[in-house]
Amino acid sequence: MLIRNAKDTAGKPIEIWLRGDKIAAIGQGLVVPEGEDVLDAKGRTILPAFIDTHCHWRTPGFEYKEDIATGSVAAAAGGYTFVNLMPNTKPVCSTPEIAHAVEAEAKRIGLCDANQTVSITKDFDGKTIDHLLTLPEDIKFITEDGNGVMNNATMARVFAVASERGLTVMSHAEARLHMCHVSTKESIDAIRMSRLKGARVSCEVTPHHLWFDDSRLQYKVNPPIRKADDVTALIEAIRDGTVTCIGTDHAPHTAEEKEKGAAGMVGLETAFGVCYTKLCREQRLPLELLSFLMSAGPAAVLGLADHKGMLAPGYDADVVLVDLDHMYEVSAEDLHSKSKNCPYDGTLLYGKVVTTIKGGKVTFQIEE
Repeated sequence: MLIRNAKDTAGKPIEIWLRGDKIAAIGQGLVVPEGEDVLDAKGRTILPAFIDTHCHWRTPGFEYKEDIATGSVAAAAGGYTFVNLMPNTKPVCSTPEIAHAVEAEAKRIGLCDANQTVSITKDFDGKTIDHLLTLPEDIKFITEDGNGVMNNATMARVFAVASERGLTVMSHAEARLHMCHVSTKESIDAIRMSRLKGARVSCEVTPHHLWFDDSRLQYKVNPPIRKADDVTALIEAIRDGTVTCIGTDHAPHTAEEKEKGAAGMVGLETAFGVCYTKLCREQRLPLELLSFLMSAGPAAVLGLADHKGMLAPGYDADVVLVDLDHMYEVSAEDLHSKSKNCPYDGTLLYGKVVTTIKGGKVTFQIEE
């Protein structure tokens, strides 16, 4: 496939040739063999497809909220081709068998690849970590998701095992450490200081913690919506490079569960529009930086940087076309997710995902 009439992050004309499942060439006036499909980007901006470091697809056990099929469609509609899934399922994902089954089903559907994380303690019991000793080499990430391990001695053992076996600990709060959905000034300051001291610490922020503060929204999420000063601190941490990626924390729930106090919101389909509107149009941060936060940064955290997250020959043919000037109104009912717990309902955003391409094949396309 040859993509013509696109723009790069600087607004300059660009063409990209996708050959099979890889990017073959990038430039202008590309000459390709006869018979190649041609996609007219119509002046839209082309970016590396997005990668989500933090997502819930609710399989196994909670498929009434979301399943791998609906999660895949929602991801594609949001410009994502890879997601990192949390283990708070039923049963808890504490075995490679569960992880491999989820990943295989996502691959079969073919819209979005998935990496399924495994729980730090078996079944979130807070103490048993024997299962970590026998994890296969393809399991690279462990997390207790929102539960947290509350025992220091247990965590010390976890870090020792993680260091020995090359695991990354994804913590909701020297083995490699990734801090999930950071939301406060104090947390940012601690991470910044740790990084200055040479610690291998990375962190993510969510679109909703950038968009909302507690004076604008009372909506239950974990961690909670914070104060305006915390939002400012998150944005400054993006400016200075302390924050390395954006994770949606896509968390589907039914309307009844939300009424009963369930924490979380869906976010795959609104992430780019929210972040582009907030960071690029309001805060005047460069689009190139936002692209890094949603693609190359997550790829680095997840160990994918050698083949995903960039527009370069040899990289995976995963790209997204976005209309930066298109202002649209979010409609929760029109989301592709099985759940509609979306506090952006009725919000006007810029930056519409128009086309998503994974492995050289179109996985999402807005009808025009």
